[in-house]
Amino acid sequence: MLVIRPITQEDYPALHQCAVESGHGFTSLPVNEEQLRNRIDHSIDSFEKEVQEPGTEGYLMVGQDSVTGEVTGTTGIEAAVGLDSPFYNYHISKVVHFSRKLNVNNVVKVLTFGSNYTGSTEICTLFLRPEFREGLNGRLMSKARFLMMAEHPHRFSDTIFAEMRGVSDAEGESPFWKWLQKHFFSIDFTEADYLTGIGYKGFIADLMPKLPIYVSLLSKEAQAVIGKVHDNTKPALRLLENEGFRCRGYVDIFDAGPTVECDLRSIESVRNSFKAKVIITEHNSSQQYLIANTSFENFRATATTAAYDKATDTVHLTQEAATALQVEVDDYVRLLAQ
Repeated sequence: MLVIRPITQEDYPALHQCAVESGHGFTSLPVNEEQLRNRIDHSIDSFEKEVQEPGTEGYLMVGQDSVTGEVTGTTGIEAAVGLDSPFYNYHISKVVHFSRKLNVNNVVKVLTFGSNYTGSTEICTLFLRPEFREGLNGRLMSKARFLMMAEHPHRFSDTIFAEMRGVSDAEGESPFWKWLQKHFFSIDFTEADYLTGIGYKGFIADLMPKLPIYVSLLSKEAQAVIGKVHDNTKPALRLLENEGFRCRGYVDIFDAGPTVECDLRSIESVRNSFKAKVIITEHNSSQQYLIANTSFENFRATATTAAYDKATDTVHLTQEAATALQVEVDDYVRLLAQ
């Protein structure tokens, strides 16, 4: 049974392994001990903190096999981005060039540099190790965050967004960044991505062009990847699209991968999840659920079969599931049918 729980300092070796395996373009998991340990410390503090509204908190969780204890991946939430350091993006918009005298009307796309998601909640750092990509594991790693948001909405913004990994090759080279590098920078994509991951973002504001960039002036290779995702990211994008997330024209400033967003209350898993009182007993139900406890500091979520009784508003869990969720008889849990 896979269990999602808050990260601890003892998970550093596993988090480092996830950073190594995630490869180029995974900005939120830099292969840097100081930064990874700082993220763990910040997450521990954030889970312990009492808040009334979203701030600079960052919640990092891991998936753990309940039998072997092996950490299978990681998933996270940034409560409100851009409050302690700038959060940049490009917005794709249109400009009209019109001459009545010449009867010429041209509509061209432009990329405008900005910080439009400041204060919004970001779902991030989702990585499931390849050998565990089976069954409901991927869904659990992603949707556990929505169960947390449904239960504790005051900790998160009304707008939830995710930056999707853009197109890059096996060597980590991005066609979009290659064009930017040629004209504005002198460092390659992997270095720029790494520097951002470890918090050195000043170079972006210093060197990034401030005026809108006409898309038609980019190389054909760069134009072709704007708003496109890395092949490894396509399943994650489909899952979010099924939740109601959509791209509103914002893309990443490094690889031009799409940013997708949704109102918290409109996320399918938030809307369709519900609470029930726990009864611990053996059952023969085959209905699969994603289930989370209602604690925040000791948050737990798992995927298992359960028997929900609508008439009594109770759910029958096995002892194994109850132990994994750290719940007892008459406690409440939040469920999402699969």
